[in-house]
Amino acid sequence: MGAAGTMERELLEAFEAARKAADAVGEVVVGGEGESPEAARCVDALRRLRGARVTTAALVSTQVGKRIRYLTKHPHASIKATASDLLGYWKKVVIEEDKKNGTPQNGKSSSTMAKVEMVEPMKVEKASPRATVNNNNMDISVMNHKGGKVEKFSNAELRTQSVKVEKVQKEVHEVCSVKTVQSGPPRLASIVKCGDATRDRFRGILGDAFSRVYEETRKDDREEMRNIIDEVEACDPFRVAVTVECALFQKLGSFNGPNKQRYRSLMFNLKDDNNTDFRRRVLLGQVGPERIADLTPAEMASDTRKLENKKIEEKALFECERVGAPKATTDQFKCGRCGQRKTTYYQLQTRSADEPMTTFVTCVNCNNHWKFC
Repeated sequence: MGAAGTMERELLEAFEAARKAADAVGEVVVGGEGESPEAARCVDALRRLRGARVTTAALVSTQVGKRIRYLTKHPHASIKATASDLLGYWKKVVIEEDKKNGTPQNGKSSSTMAKVEMVEPMKVEKASPRATVNNNNMDISVMNHKGGKVEKFSNAELRTQSVKVEKVQKEVHEVCSVKTVQSGPPRLASIVKCGDATRDRFRGILGDAFSRVYEETRKDDREEMRNIIDEVEACDPFRVAVTVECALFQKLGSFNGPNKQRYRSLMFNLKDDNNTDFRRRVLLGQVGPERIADLTPAEMASDTRKLENKKIEEKALFECERVGAPKATTDQFKCGRCGQRKTTYYQLQTRSADEPMTTFVTCVNCNNHWKFC
């Protein structure tokens, strides 16, 4: 066996020792920093590879550089650092050998360099005029990793290829977007009928109500409505109408049965021109079909109506919690501060029984208070 064969055999033996020890370290200490016998053996084998005499031909024939590359990402810090240093050293050896053989300084026009270059992780970068062009008239050498060849392209060719790549990426993105949109069930063109005239009529009423939601949302000036217009457009009103009717039928029974009044209340709220919010919540699924039958009139009210009801409740609660005698409204007293006659008053017996009652007056306009006997 010649010197070249001995060199290759020593490289392979040291590599196998490093690989087995590295695999054992991965099983014992994952991501650990502490030293272990396996880690020490692996680092020692890598250092033997670092100290061994190598040539470009030996690296290419054994492919040791390519096979040892995964150790540069090993969880053990010492193994990772030693393997990275080893690969950097081998790369310098190849470059120096190419210089001695008369290869240009960049070293990328040699076939052997193209093969050894596979040792380093491959990086794919977009061709851009700033990154690859220093002179408008110069040609650029580009490494073809798959074939191990060096090809020369002009600036115009590089720009053309870059444009082609961007167009392909754009087309793939558009196709993926179309597939995503079409992944759901197809939209219904009309109401699906069940054969029952009463149920089909109710389905038609629901379908007409839900079909108006998109136009109503588009005309709504509220900011939150503009944010959900795309979501409303994506909904299928006829499919939602059929789903809602089926859920109501399962829970309430026939339209002409004992729950007829309940059906009418739901129909009124879903058709009401002033209750677009309720229709939209049902269409978007914010109110599930199974819950609609149990909704109270207050829950079916529009957002505006809910706000008004809340104000009425708060006012009533405030009036109930107020301490003091009830007040009557009159225009018999004139406010000395603002001159208005909108006042409220009440009377209390603050002195002895044979004395007249004291009248307490409050101006509604400026909240001025006064009293007299």
